[in-house]
Amino acid sequence: MLEKRSNIRKYGWLLVPLVAFGGLFYPILGLLVIAVMIGLMVTGLMRGKYWCGNICPHGSLFDLILKKISFNRQIPDFFKSSLLKWSFFVLFMGMFVLRIIRALGSLGTEEFTTTLGMTFVLQYLIMPTILGISLAVLINPRTWCSFCPMGTLTQLLYQAGQKFGLNSKNHYVTISDIDKCEECGLCARACPLDLEPYKNFDQNNQFTDPDCIQCGACVEECPLELLNIPSKN
Repeated sequence: MLEKRSNIRKYGWLLVPLVAFGGLFYPILGLLVIAVMIGLMVTGLMRGKYWCGNICPHGSLFDLILKKISFNRQIPDFFKSSLLKWSFFVLFMGMFVLRIIRALGSLGTEEFTTTLGMTFVLQYLIMPTILGISLAVLINPRTWCSFCPMGTLTQLLYQAGQKFGLNSKNHYVTISDIDKCEECGLCARACPLDLEPYKNFDQNNQFTDPDCIQCGACVEECPLELLNIPSKN
């Protein structure tokens, strides 16, 4: 699978230690998170969680590095629950807003850039990096992604994009002939979020689960080559 991945997916993980740990010594590196957030929001409007499966630096770290040392257990239902998902979203965004307000207190001073940069560094370090890495090793590489606040944000943005016609083209995993599916379950085993495409195709032969990160793992794993993501053809 690795050879089929883009360079962004292969090497994006390098941004994590650069910002999360390098930023502790050079806080200005934290400003790179602004670019990450802009990219995430733009792709969220048009493609939902596409960022999570194809561009996210942490996703790259989880898939390519930590998967090798993970216990690779099934993600417990608790981590997929709406309660945890929305609780973390409120907590994460609340902490972020409070830190930004504090940083703005130094606006106009020489310390502002450093203070703002450190705000992003700490936000990047504590939850997605420290907590995300811990869960990746102890449970499953993509456990954090099950309730990641940024992933939740992309889902909200996608819904907004639908209302404004910004994502009229769909990018769902599609099965060419559902009658030929042998329900072997290999697509589900390949899914990093433990989703089950073969059980959940709709009347249009599409897997429209909003938690799908469009990584293409199920497409690559299908032995009959029945699956595809239209936008990647």
